[in-house]
Amino acid sequence: MSTLSTPLSHNTLFLRQLSTKRHGCPLLQLPLPIRISCSSTASKCVSKSEESSSPFKELKSVACGLLAVCAVATASPVIAANQRLPPLSTEPNRCERAFVGNTIGQANGVYDKPLDLRFCNYTNEKSNLKGKSLAAALMSDAKFDGADMSEAVMSKAYAVGASFKGTNFSNAVLDRVNFGKANLQGAVFKNTVLSGSTFDNAQLEDAVFEDTIIGYIDLQKLCTNTTIGAEGRVELGCR
Repeated sequence: MSTLSTPLSHNTLFLRQLSTKRHGCPLLQLPLPIRISCSSTASKCVSKSEESSSPFKELKSVACGLLAVCAVATASPVIAANQRLPPLSTEPNRCERAFVGNTIGQANGVYDKPLDLRFCNYTNEKSNLKGKSLAAALMSDAKFDGADMSEAVMSKAYAVGASFKGTNFSNAVLDRVNFGKANLQGAVFKNTVLSGSTFDNAQLEDAVFEDTIIGYIDLQKLCTNTTIGAEGRVELGCR
């Protein structure tokens, strides 16, 4: 049993020194006389000067690539700690939409239609949630006790106050999920991606963390949760 930690590389630190951030997106630092514009349909750039320069063409491609990434990132519905949640969906059979999941987005948390699963009850659901994409789903106060959610994708999901007692998350992607105040007693995180996920005041008694994939900083935060049992702390490598 082991835990894979992924500290930031030197390349990542170097990139941070070359860029600044505004609202979560890197802004390329270019010489002031240069203007770059990108079309909305393709990564095609037009410059007001030095358009024929080979190094500048390469720089334009990089700039447009970063702008495209920002466009996707800013479309992701990240729920901040102090942000008000949208009203509860009045769509009929909204809870059954979890059995279909999101059709696009996955790890990006981008969706074609909001997935509101708040207050839904999936207790002991053994087949319809396995492998589903529930990226950016609103799950607060829902019940998933005893459910099989193995291989599911829950990137950027909001699961504050939800109940996952005995839930099987084996081989799932739980990237940047907010599990604040959630009940995760006996949950199985075997070979599960937990990068960027938060567990503030979550209940983690008897949770299994065998071969969990988690970043070093995220691991340090997770290990501060005093409800994790002795075996779970050994599996995570908590000191």
